[in-house]
Amino acid sequence: MKPYERTGVLSVNDLKIPSEKQLEKGVAITECVQEIPCNPCVDSCPVDAISMNDINAPPVVDYNKCIACGQCVGVCPGLAIFVVKKQNEKGLLTLPYEFLPVPKKDEVVETIDRDGEQIGEGVIKRVKKQGKTIVVTVELDAKDLMNARHIKVREKDE
Repeated sequence: MKPYERTGVLSVNDLKIPSEKQLEKGVAITECVQEIPCNPCVDSCPVDAISMNDINAPPVVDYNKCIACGQCVGVCPGLAIFVVKKQNEKGLLTLPYEFLPVPKKDEVVETIDRDGEQIGEGVIKRVKKQGKTIVVTVELDAKDLMNARHIKVREKDE
């Protein structure tokens, strides 16, 4: 049994990590481990960078083909796809966001890891609606890029 099957939480060790060069150009990361019939990410990819062995297999991203367009992020019903891009000491993380209030561009937010713990802060760079899902891009410290997977909008009195 894999650790995430006991805890319900993936770790970086459970992922196929892109190379430094791939991180600098930006790539989609799938954190989908469910073996269920689902493939909207495959259908949404304009460059066929996402594939599956069969309809029940977890998706796999070809980091060399991926153009980091983010089309897959908002269509994933499991909210399990992120786009990561490293820019020197900063990183850009694009993630699905389904909470209120919706953050606004240039707003400072808390960055949250897979365990739900605050690990730092970031600045919202883009907010867009993709289907029914809000997709947010946050700039954060590059050291947190592979660990941050959610954000928390600060209370107005913080």
